[in-house]
Amino acid sequence: MKAYPMADDILQNLDLDAGPAPNGEDTSPAVGIISQYVKDLSVENPHAPESFQWQDAPQVDVQFNIGSRTLSDELHEVELKITISSKHEAGTAFVVELAFAGLVGMRNLSDDQAHPFLFAEAPRILFPFARRVVADAVRDAGYPPLMLEPIDFNGLYMQQLAARDAERAGEDAPAGNA
Repeated sequence: MKAYPMADDILQNLDLDAGPAPNGEDTSPAVGIISQYVKDLSVENPHAPESFQWQDAPQVDVQFNIGSRTLSDELHEVELKITISSKHEAGTAFVVELAFAGLVGMRNLSDDQAHPFLFAEAPRILFPFARRVVADAVRDAGYPPLMLEPIDFNGLYMQQLAARDAERAGEDAPAGNA
């Protein structure tokens, strides 16, 4: 299994006092969130106002996905996609779909350092802001604000790596005779 450093390890190992190289080029590693924004937001409230009177407890389903794309050598976009649906016996109360993104600047990081930042640390930084957008959208739809539980992005990242490595190990194993 390939070991990827966690974001805390990356930040601790950065030599912030390194400064420019003798040739004047700044070779010290740097990483940070440049901006964040709502890329897409959809709120559906298909049974309002009747749904405001429904008394049974809703079944709330929360799905999320993390994506990253490279815009240039030093600029990446990280996107959190969150889909929430609230269903009752009588039907769907609301559906919220949010694509919340951030621009991440990176300089002088290896792939082993950049990958965990893009898929674990940047989502961790962006999540509280996306969480507020979701809460406001649900409240604006006429329901009590929905406060999403915190997510352990570093733990999920490590699970994804372990699953990918296990899958690769299974592909590399010779076919058995039955």
